[in-house]
Amino acid sequence: MTPSLHWVDIALVLASVVFVMLFGLRFAHKQNSTSSYFAAGGALPSWAIGMSIFATLISSVTFLAYPGAAYGGNWILLVQGLMVPIVLLGMIWFIVPLFRRVIKLSTYEYFERRFGWGARLYGSLAFLLTHFSKMGTVFFLVSLAIAQFMGWNIYAIIFGIGIAVTILTLLGGIEAVVWMDVIQGFILIAGGLTCAAILLFAPEGGPAAVWEVAREAHKIDVGPYAFDFVQLTFWVMVVNGIFYAIQKYGTDQTIVQRYLTARDDRSAKKAAYIGVLASVPIWTLFMFIGTCLYAYYRIEGGLPEGIKSDDVFPYFIATQLPIGVKGLIISALVAGAISSLDSDLNCFAAIGVQDFYVRRHPESTDRQRLALGRWIVAGAGAASIAIAAIYAYWDGEGILGVLFGLYAIFSSGIVGLFLLGLLSRRANKRGLWVGLTACILFTAYAVLTSSKFMIGGEKQLLLDLGSWNFTHNKMMLGVYSHLIVFFVGWAASYLFPREEVDENLTIYGYLKKRKAER
Repeated sequence: MTPSLHWVDIALVLASVVFVMLFGLRFAHKQNSTSSYFAAGGALPSWAIGMSIFATLISSVTFLAYPGAAYGGNWILLVQGLMVPIVLLGMIWFIVPLFRRVIKLSTYEYFERRFGWGARLYGSLAFLLTHFSKMGTVFFLVSLAIAQFMGWNIYAIIFGIGIAVTILTLLGGIEAVVWMDVIQGFILIAGGLTCAAILLFAPEGGPAAVWEVAREAHKIDVGPYAFDFVQLTFWVMVVNGIFYAIQKYGTDQTIVQRYLTARDDRSAKKAAYIGVLASVPIWTLFMFIGTCLYAYYRIEGGLPEGIKSDDVFPYFIATQLPIGVKGLIISALVAGAISSLDSDLNCFAAIGVQDFYVRRHPESTDRQRLALGRWIVAGAGAASIAIAAIYAYWDGEGILGVLFGLYAIFSSGIVGLFLLGLLSRRANKRGLWVGLTACILFTAYAVLTSSKFMIGGEKQLLLDLGSWNFTHNKMMLGVYSHLIVFFVGWAASYLFPREEVDENLTIYGYLKKRKAER
């Protein structure tokens, strides 16, 4: 791709980044306690929190990889997102009050209160590993796109963006993160709508021609619909989406921490609804952009040989958009990266301080905890930059599949753990660990017998058991791990003496409380 970025576009991108950075830094003087740094003192309005949730969910992965996936296939990956509002309606009404009542800062404090310190450690490490892989992906995608647009060295871009986001998050705290996300969310929406409008009307024949090409190629579809868990099918995405929704809104620190920044339970619930109801249309929009890209290049031609699906949208931005519009779209791309990365960094620090440092040093002062939190932001930023550089070295092929695969592997059983504590009064600590052990063994078996690694100059399975290899789709790996923890942990609990359980940590305690209030 020949770099063709006009100075006007460069100025727009730099101006948007500088504006967001300066806006975020204006909150730095308020960050004088862990309460303000990690929870904004519980004083943020629900609409801003909702927009922050939206911007966190809509990252550069959505901006680049979703159009690439839709261009190369259809809209099947959207099914995962469509499950989120369905699941959310059934669970957010009691999950939000539960967390706001039970935890101080870390989501995984609930796990400790229900099953002990080991469960909390397992949840914390699962979050850290999952989001390190996600952050590296986001860094890589946005840096790859900018490198293609401007002809700059991708490693220099990775380090530049990474350092800027890290400094901003380190100084501004969660309040800066939320308000920056609000701005970046609107930039993302504007960028996506602009691209969709241009793609609809740019080709000869306009929207009617785009629709006809997409219809003939079956692009606006979420199949295949076979009840098959080996291939990527509609039902794989439905099941995966259900567990994704529970994991994101019930066990993910980046979302749960947002609940704590709201003024009350009602505001926190409203924020959750705003976040997900804004996300689904934008997920759909970027799938639609991918379909329009397919139609555009079938009608107009001109796509060079060798362009991969993930590269089609950046190629279109670089070669077809007019001056000014190109700058807006790249600004939206950068905004997507920043809004996702700043949230993760602040949450890493929250977990590091609350789950590890405070537990070992309960006598520590708030000033010491705040200082450590800032050091953790710096360390997490450096680590995610390193992961992005590794992605760049590997050339990032099939990056969306890598992301979902890592998400499933690193989050093994976390939803099963959460549901076991929430839905079963009989489940106990020792039963849980039987379930987690079974889950870990299964995950190791599935990964070793289904993932090929470079050995002796060619890709080979680390463990080949022939017909006993794990052959189901990688997205089902996470689903199975959650189910194993829940059912094995529940059944194994009956092998051990009953333990006293605080009913307020289960859904039954919440329902009993609601009934008494009525």
